[in-house]
Amino acid sequence: MGKYTQEDIIRICEEENIRFIRLQFADISGALKNVAITRSQLKKALNNQCMFDGSSIEGFVRIEESDMYLVPDLDSFNIFPWIDKPSRTARLICNVYSPDGTPFSGDPRNALRRVIKEAEDMGFHFDVGPECEFFLFRCDEDGNPTTQTNDQGSYFELGPIDRGEEARRDICLTLEDMGFEIEASHHEVARGQHEINFRYDDALRAADDIMTFKLVVKSIANQHGLHATFMPKPIFNEAGSGMHINMSLSDKNGNNVFADPSDENGLSDIAYSFIAGLMEHIKGMTAVTNPLVNSYKRLVPGYEAPVYVAWSAHNRSPLIRVPAARGNGTRIELRNPDPAANPYLVMTLCLAAGLDGIKRGLKPCPPVDANIFKLTEEEREEQGVFSLPDSLKSAIHCMKKDELVRKTLGDHIYRKYIAHKTSEWYQYSIRISQWEIDRYLMRY
Repeated sequence: MGKYTQEDIIRICEEENIRFIRLQFADISGALKNVAITRSQLKKALNNQCMFDGSSIEGFVRIEESDMYLVPDLDSFNIFPWIDKPSRTARLICNVYSPDGTPFSGDPRNALRRVIKEAEDMGFHFDVGPECEFFLFRCDEDGNPTTQTNDQGSYFELGPIDRGEEARRDICLTLEDMGFEIEASHHEVARGQHEINFRYDDALRAADDIMTFKLVVKSIANQHGLHATFMPKPIFNEAGSGMHINMSLSDKNGNNVFADPSDENGLSDIAYSFIAGLMEHIKGMTAVTNPLVNSYKRLVPGYEAPVYVAWSAHNRSPLIRVPAARGNGTRIELRNPDPAANPYLVMTLCLAAGLDGIKRGLKPCPPVDANIFKLTEEEREEQGVFSLPDSLKSAIHCMKKDELVRKTLGDHIYRKYIAHKTSEWYQYSIRISQWEIDRYLMRY
């Protein structure tokens, strides 16, 4: 049984004087969108009668077929605690449906629901624990964001050196008010960089939580006069921001099927096959897990981000690692995704790739327990280690060659996504950067 009924939501809105409700959904790039209604329209929305123009949303539909319906997930109902006025604001996360009553094939949340259903049919439940990093920057006198950090802190730094500590504290408290279980928060490696970890959940809720997390971080930072960004690499010569994805599968009785205490690494055959599936498809997934031109300026040696496709149970240099916890805590961590990615599509492809490895009985190459960045090219080749795509253009090319990615996303999202990212690469490739001016203008 769900957490809320229609009657519960209507009653809470009356008791809490909630007069404004945001019906939220995501476009294919992962941008949060919403249709805002007043309480007088709430019953209509709860009866799935709220319509919007899908032709104005990135990756949705053409103008001649623009009518779309929002179907609220009642259990996603939540009140925005930072908007504390005489009348309050709440939200509902929605699935997008076509006028014929079928789930819209271009809705990223629907794509994730499809592959979750596939996992359930195989007897698996998919849990995800994300680790989201972000930067806090100062704003100029006009309120526009700069790339000037608010501190000179480093990893696990304390205030007053960590001058974003107060904002980070308020972000954590706001998230807890919205039902998040915050496990840890700290200053990250780079100046002005922060990380807040919240408890794992089933994949759909985890993706919803990431979308909510981003909104809260940006909203609370703004109240502190700061700009929060999930851009992967905003500062030259500093570490970039990642969104590590911790994943596990359990059976219908809640047992972690990745765990096997008799194995030398504590991993089951299912876990090994899941790892192999991720490695098999990671190049085709990278345009989704790392979706921006800027993403590939993070994926370079020397800044703690993965570059090479390998796995290990002991060190952090490979793409995939198995954290130390075992038993019910056994999980796989994918380290290349960044927080600019659409979390619904990232989790869709991660699960689909892992399930493909299980169905085919794939086995990964042996683990690489040495620091991959210190290996020679010949040593990496001998151990079967290969590189991730090094640019968005290369990632798009790899995506076009992976049939599982196309099939999993569906033709609509697949075509629209590739067209959108191809256009982004083209726009970048014709721009003249300041680096080119500084290097070439005088010399030539």
